[in-house]
Amino acid sequence: MKNATLRQLKTFETVARRLSFSRAADELNLSPPAVSTQIKHLEEHAGVALFEQLGKKIYLTPAGQEMLHHSRAIIHCFREAEETLAKMKNLAGGSLNVGVISTGGYFLPRLLAGFSSRNAAVELNLTVENRDDVLGRLEENRLDLAIMVGAPAEAKFTSTPFAPHAFVIVASPSHPKVGKQRIDLAELGSERFIVRERGSDTWTAMQECFDGRLALNDPLEIRNTEAIKQAVISGMGISFLSAHTVMLELQAGMLAVLDVVGFPAIRKWHVVHRADKQLAPVAEAFKAFLLEEGETHACGLSTVSH
Repeated sequence: MKNATLRQLKTFETVARRLSFSRAADELNLSPPAVSTQIKHLEEHAGVALFEQLGKKIYLTPAGQEMLHHSRAIIHCFREAEETLAKMKNLAGGSLNVGVISTGGYFLPRLLAGFSSRNAAVELNLTVENRDDVLGRLEENRLDLAIMVGAPAEAKFTSTPFAPHAFVIVASPSHPKVGKQRIDLAELGSERFIVRERGSDTWTAMQECFDGRLALNDPLEIRNTEAIKQAVISGMGISFLSAHTVMLELQAGMLAVLDVVGFPAIRKWHVVHRADKQLAPVAEAFKAFLLEEGETHACGLSTVSH
């Protein structure tokens, strides 16, 4: 194993986690043949097969399971070394890995741009995924900070609120309830909701806001917010969405907000990191930037008119 490289170990860890060469290639921004070559070289160094294929699926061999354990330990040591060295540099020499839930992709880039304009030499890497995936990356120490709605329940994460986040119920402008005032939430029981998938922040916020007062009638789950908006615009149903995601459609008259009692429902954006992680200066600086200016960037979207 003395000739194995860190790149090979990182490629192997990604394939082992994804159990797919193609998905690993997408994550690593490599071609599938390049991923296969890295795995082949590592297996040659190890002298044993690390994967086996049964039907169309691949699985780790017992040797692969053992290799995965040691690979993650080695990768973690390298990351700790990088973080320690980064702390010995000034802010300008740092890099920052930020994960944000899908909804945050509509406003976080403006915050990143504001931070970057003051710290031009900082290398920024942004990952946009649903809540479960962002927390998974954070737990695996592949992110420095995560931006999401609400605090994670697990004690292994530290969470700090920094800005309001409004949720609204939207419909096509031709919907019969558009223009009606003070709609009781229970009146929407016969409506078909088009919703984000379970595991997303939007789904979690919807469950908290409805709080058992509304049972969804045959909801249609779609993982993509843009597709949800198009479905609502076409009259397929109504939806519970973040105000951040629908501002342009509201301004263009393509969507309308229903005047439901208790809405807009306000939640909080949180910046989250591992409780046991000592943040590098660049991560500390960005967290401070969020706490100082995050609300200013979000306040224009925290409320909407009906």
